[in-house]
Amino acid sequence: MAKTTLEYIAPNTEEAVTKGLAELGIGRDKVEVEILDPGSKGLFGLGARQARVRLTIVDQPDIPDQPVPADLPASFAEAEKKAEKPVVSVPYIGEEMSETEEMQNVVVADETSLKVSVNTVKDLLEKMRIKAEVVGAIGPATEGTEQKTILIDIKGNDLSYLIGRHSETLNALQYITSLIVGRELGHWIPLMIDVQGYRERRDRQLRQMAARMADQVRKSGRRISLEPMPGTERRIIHLALRDCEDVFTESVGDEPNRKVVILPKG
Repeated sequence: MAKTTLEYIAPNTEEAVTKGLAELGIGRDKVEVEILDPGSKGLFGLGARQARVRLTIVDQPDIPDQPVPADLPASFAEAEKKAEKPVVSVPYIGEEMSETEEMQNVVVADETSLKVSVNTVKDLLEKMRIKAEVVGAIGPATEGTEQKTILIDIKGNDLSYLIGRHSETLNALQYITSLIVGRELGHWIPLMIDVQGYRERRDRQLRQMAARMADQVRKSGRRISLEPMPGTERRIIHLALRDCEDVFTESVGDEPNRKVVILPKG
């Protein structure tokens, strides 16, 4: 059986390990710890970057019947919270996709918008004095719409600080880029910015966690409330479990404390 391997980011390596163990609900003796980036405090807070560790479960434990809260990001940066309904709307940021319905027949992700998006990110990084490679592509249509997405990946060395605590820096960069590009083109575009594949890894972690928590609900017959998380991450949980026959999900609470609850059917 393939081992479960997950990555976690926190201000230091110890916090990253603790965060991972809390989400997994197991002890330190059950995982192998690999420090991918020890992080740095920087000078007077400048140039600081978060630590990144990889946890590999070496002995799959029995899942307890009691709910185990997932240690997931509790809030967005202020910019990301405003992005739920910005002046230039960016539909993929939240769970609701109704804003895109009027745009179904409008082509917004094309070579022109791709070029503008890439150049905008390059300009922003240059102003931040960050040396990195910016790679752009037109990705597949966003689920639930017919609109393709502009995908931007920032590649380079020691870029953890561009992700930030709870992805706040990355989400803020994405939001600002969306505003600039939207105003330049005169319409919104579906845009997703990533740093060294972080969002893809996080997506995989969330789906694995969703499956694990769903198993707990099946075994215990009791609902599980996950920790508050941003709309993008809640949406991943909903999509991961929407086809399950014996459990279902719903979001409860108000921002920034809105969270997903997994419940048994019947």
